[in-house]
Formats: sequence, structure tokens, C-alpha cells
Amino acid sequence: MPGFEVIGKEEQSEVNSVFASGGILFRHGFDQLRNGCYKVKDFERNFAEIMGAPYALAVSSGTAALRVALAALELKAGDEVITQSFTFVATVEAIIESKAVPVCAEIDETLNMDPNDLIKRITPKTKAVIAVHMLGTPSRLVEIKKICDERGLALIEDTAWGCGGSLANTKLGTWGRMGTFSFDFAKTITTGEGGMILFKNEEDFKKAAAWHDHGHENNPKLPRWEDSRSSSGFNFRMSELQAAVGLAQLKKLQTVVDAQRKNKDLIWKLISEVKGIEARRAPTNAYETSDALVFFVPSNEIAKGCRKALVEAGLATKILPEAVTWHFAGTWVHMPELVAAHGGDLKSAFPKSQELLSRAVSLPIRVNMAENEPLKILEALRKVEGLR
Repeated sequence: MPGFEVIGKEEQSEVNSVFASGGILFRHGFDQLRNGCYKVKDFERNFAEIMGAPYALAVSSGTAALRVALAALELKAGDEVITQSFTFVATVEAIIESKAVPVCAEIDETLNMDPNDLIKRITPKTKAVIAVHMLGTPSRLVEIKKICDERGLALIEDTAWGCGGSLANTKLGTWGRMGTFSFDFAKTITTGEGGMILFKNEEDFKKAAAWHDHGHENNPKLPRWEDSRSSSGFNFRMSELQAAVGLAQLKKLQTVVDAQRKNKDLIWKLISEVKGIEARRAPTNAYETSDALVFFVPSNEIAKGCRKALVEAGLATKILPEAVTWHFAGTWVHMPELVAAHGGDLKSAFPKSQELLSRAVSLPIRVNMAENEPLKILEALRKVEGLR
């Protein structure tokens, strides 16, 4: 949750430069008025370069990034897209908005997609898989990518929590056919709202770029008001002001991740010996962004006790256990498409995921952590019945 923690004069300077250059807030056109100031284009280019991807497209949110990525696949009604049962509602919402059928797989002790369960969920109708790097821990991409490659499925990475992370020295968001990112206010870097999509091939990039801009192909031979188009689309463009903030934040990305990793290690070093605590697992050669420190306790009652003790100490938890209903597909009975895809009963659809999440506790990791915070966390946990 550190993006907002490090906002400062650098972001203000980038925003000021937009107005100093003519005040053009729209990413396209007005070439004679903007004096060479193209913040969205600069943000896309710089992000792609840092991530080692050939193409990047900035959009209005992380949810928009998922929707636009799926649009590039040109899915048809009835096509299935598999994601995981522990994610944010946006992942499934994007599948539903694409007119595809949302299917969720169980998670494992990484709290990300279980590749073994993924295989069981694949049918002849499956066209794509969205693997999510929840709370900064990489998914088991080696196994998941192999499964997708062998079956001809498009792999999309939901890297909303994984910006700056990697697996086996390959950046998260670049393993799949496409990788999506969120820059909302609580993410590793922020533009307030906003998102990005990375692409491996030019065809996907061009389809997505047109679709996120009402079908505009931005043909250089034509003025925008006479632009060519070959499909419809929608408006998910990023503004110049969002991109200005993003350019400044991007320069702070490694500093933020370094601080999160350091602070997470400091906390874990103290609390790891508390009786009854078990660490969340990570894949081999994972470089986590350490957005949160997640651990398991023996029961849901104890997990709730951890939250209560931490809150009473002036501390907090993140998503687990307090906001699980926004992040666990087993509770999303308000999505009839998801309910139907799982036989009409979500409550019993993901028993392994439910058991793991019911006894998981997540601690938010801050960049500007108070020196005494690890000790305060330890003291709070020592008061929890069942952890003594």
C-alpha cells in the first residue's frame, strides 16, 4: 500500500510541466499546442523499458486493463476464462463484461492459483487463463505457463499487486501473452486510478490500443476526426495528468519494493517464532514485492483474534481476515454468471481455498514503517488465545 506514501515534489513537478507545456490533458492530438509534451506516451515507453516488454498500453484503471486485454483475444459468448478463487472482484467482473464464462480454480498455500486444480477446470471451451499475483507473491508461473502452452490457452497475468516483482529473474507481467497492472491509490506505484497492459506481440497491442479508444486506429495518415477503424470499442484511455504522476512514481518503484521487502523481513524475523504461525509459501526463485506479510494460524477463530489484538494495538490487517468477501469467489453470489458456472452453489465450490483463507492473516507492509511497529505486532500476537 505504499504508492501514496511516497507522493511528493517529483509528482507535483511532473503535473506542473503539463500545464507549463500548454495544459493539454488528452493523450492524443493538439500537437501544435502541447509543445512536445506527451506524458502518456512517455509513461508507456518507460514502463515497457523497465519491465523488458516490447509494447505497453496505459489505461484508466487496473480493471480496465483486464477488460482491454480480454478484448484483444476477441472472445466469443460461451468461451471460458479461468482465474483463481482468491482475487479481487474485478478479475471476474472483467471476464463477465467480456461476455465470457468465468471459472475459478482453487488456490494452494501460495494463496495463488493451484496448477493441479487448473488442469481439472480446463474444458474444450476454455480460451484463456488469468493468473493473479496476490499481495505481491508470484503465482506458480512455471507450471501454469506450461499448462497453457501445451493446451493453446492465452495466459494473462493480473499483476495488480505484483508490479516490480519477478520469478526466476523474469519480471511479473511478462510471462504471459499479456500482463495487466493497477495503479490505484493503494498499489505499489499509483496514479490515483490507472493501469497498464504489457504485450508480447504487436497484433495484440494494436487490437487493444484501438479497442480502449472507441476503435480509433490512430492512423498517422488521417486526422483523428476521420480516423480509420475496424472494430468498435470503449473509452478506457489514461489522461496526461495520471501519466505525469505515473512517470514520477515509476522512478521510485525499486525504492518502494526494496523498502517493503526490508520491512517485511524485519517483521517476520520477530514474529516467526510465535507458536502456531506458519508462513505463506512462495514459488522457488520468487522475488516478492512484499505488499503484505501473510501467515496461517490454526483456525478462523484465532485469525479473527489476531485482527482484534492488532486493531486494539493501533495496528491493522489487510484483506485477510476482514475483507475476504471482496476477494473470495465463494462469496460472490451476486454474480449469476459465476454461480451458474459452478453448478449453482458457490459456498461449497472451493473447499480448499475456503479452508486456507479462513485461517490466514495478512499484515500491510509500509514503506515508512515506524521503528517500533514490528515489536508492537509481536506484542499484539502474543496476546492472542491459541498463539501462546
